[in-house]
Amino acid sequence: MQLSAIRHSMCRSVLGTVFSLPRLYLALLVTALLTGCASSITARVTSFNQWPSDVAGSTFSFITPVNPNRELEQATYESLVQAELEKLGLKRAPSGQVGRVQVDVAATHRAEDKTYMAPVYQDNYVFFPPYRDAAGAIFPGMWGPDPFGPRYVGDRPVNRTVQINSLRLRLLDTKVAAQGAQPGKPRTVFESRAVYEGDNGDLPAVMPYLVRSVFDGFPGQNGKMYTIRFDSKTGAQIK
Repeated sequence: MQLSAIRHSMCRSVLGTVFSLPRLYLALLVTALLTGCASSITARVTSFNQWPSDVAGSTFSFITPVNPNRELEQATYESLVQAELEKLGLKRAPSGQVGRVQVDVAATHRAEDKTYMAPVYQDNYVFFPPYRDAAGAIFPGMWGPDPFGPRYVGDRPVNRTVQINSLRLRLLDTKVAAQGAQPGKPRTVFESRAVYEGDNGDLPAVMPYLVRSVFDGFPGQNGKMYTIRFDSKTGAQIK
């Protein structure tokens, strides 16, 4: 009887380990997914353009920021945009002069409460019938975790506060000969908006990714909407 009891205990231990494996795999999978999401920054971008063909080599200047309390912050964001424009072959106009291309940079941050539908999984236990081992000992049935792991039973609403960082970039052509331009009034030739929604509410930390997003494939297709992901640790774009 003592030997049978030991065998029975060992059997229950083995079964418990086997039946818990799918649950362990599920937990590891969820952890991996959450880690992957946390280590990336995703931006949704919408761009429109009528980019002139003769603008290469022209000068650009920035429009005076509206909010004087954010001059240093605004200057930081403009320096990010300037680096991208110089990659395109444009040059910063001398101080006090207005370039052919005027640049309007507007960055905003807000928090918004949103409701998402999250899947619900239920732990099920199943009955395993009695069995006889090779020595002839009979072991009673037992209840144990479902070997297929938790079962999906539906969705439930989840409220979450989302941090929303956005960048709006406009490039205006001051060339009088530009088609459709009124004398003395620059014409918008490129407009793009990049939006990040997630847990990171630090606008200065997210802004470099938003700037890179609006210049991805510049000037791009008119009216195109796309999504860009970056690795927040390396800064590399995730294809």
